[in-house]
Amino acid sequence: MENFNAANEIQDLQYFGEFGGVNPSISDSSTYTFLSAKTMFDTFEGNAEGCYLYSRHSSPMNLYLSQALAKLENTEAANVTASGMGAITSVLMQVCKNGDHIISSRTIYGGTYAFLKNFFPDYGIKTTFADISNFEAIENAIQPNTKVIYCESVSNPLLEVADLRTLSKICKKHGLKLIVDNTFSPLSISPTLLGADIVIHSLTKFINGSSDTVGGVYCGTQEFIDDTKNVNSGACMLLGPTMDSLRSSSILKNLRTLHIRMKQHSYNALYLAERFEQDGVKVSYPGLESHRNHTLMKSMMQQEYGFGGLLTIDAGTTEKANELMELMQQENLGYLAVSLGFYKTLFSCSGSSTSSEIPEEERIAMGISDGLIRFSIGLDHDIERTYRKMKDCMFRTGVLSHETISIS
Repeated sequence: MENFNAANEIQDLQYFGEFGGVNPSISDSSTYTFLSAKTMFDTFEGNAEGCYLYSRHSSPMNLYLSQALAKLENTEAANVTASGMGAITSVLMQVCKNGDHIISSRTIYGGTYAFLKNFFPDYGIKTTFADISNFEAIENAIQPNTKVIYCESVSNPLLEVADLRTLSKICKKHGLKLIVDNTFSPLSISPTLLGADIVIHSLTKFINGSSDTVGGVYCGTQEFIDDTKNVNSGACMLLGPTMDSLRSSSILKNLRTLHIRMKQHSYNALYLAERFEQDGVKVSYPGLESHRNHTLMKSMMQQEYGFGGLLTIDAGTTEKANELMELMQQENLGYLAVSLGFYKTLFSCSGSSTSSEIPEEERIAMGISDGLIRFSIGLDHDIERTYRKMKDCMFRTGVLSHETISIS
């Protein structure tokens, strides 16, 4: 993997507050004053660097956070939004117009799937969903009006890993843009180093890490970011998914510990996955050698940050999954909740939560079973104790049996 330490890049950024504070000052204003009318005109035209007009256009704190996230993803620029979906929809509506075509991984976040499947066709933009590892099928799906290949570096919820190098080669061959949602693997995977054109994150998840803020970002060339913010034709500018400055400040502070948190999330997830597998639990985690994309992810990742904090187990049925999750919550092992990246473990049954927008027959075809539980593993200090307690819950609910362990 190419040598790039995003954590160092972020740490090297230095901002001073208005009065010399170690944190940059928050501009708690929606609009900004000018000493001359000409400066206001120049700012409208984008010709007055360092001047701010209106916080829907830009604000100092949003700029600071965007610069840090561009460093994180090794891009020229970035732009923050009020949600991850705000970033996804702004990017796709900037790149694609009426009559265009998208090829998307079939296993993606339910909200993204619903946008591509149900919303975009009304605006003349159609999507072909494909197995992102079947390169022949992807090339066969390319049409004269195809503009984008869209995927998640590590997919939600099946944890399939996209071969970004190969996808990038296909995109370059056919003049397409490779857009990658990297929410599940910040620091671990750097998509632009592997050929991605645009990288998206839901900042709500690992990057913020405290489940108190909703946010998003897209990272790319300066030209592309400027295009999305154009006052006449920019999708993000005109759709208006603006992040609040107070929220930007909160995320920027939490971003500074991302490198520490990701290592612990990954360490804990690997610890649990290895032991669950030994116990005979049907577990999926890219860090396991049994995972079909283990070697691929290992070839793409920054090793020190591990394989990420997400794993899945199959409890067999929705009823078993719900029983197990409710018991684990009672035993203070985490929360029955959607989202991910929190300091405590979060778990949800994907088919009835984050992937519920996908029709049942399509979920089954993808491999999202009724009993699939997605775990976002927390920052537990004593992960061995957590494992013992989770294992006990699995015994008590019948997800694990002594016969299963003896066979395995």
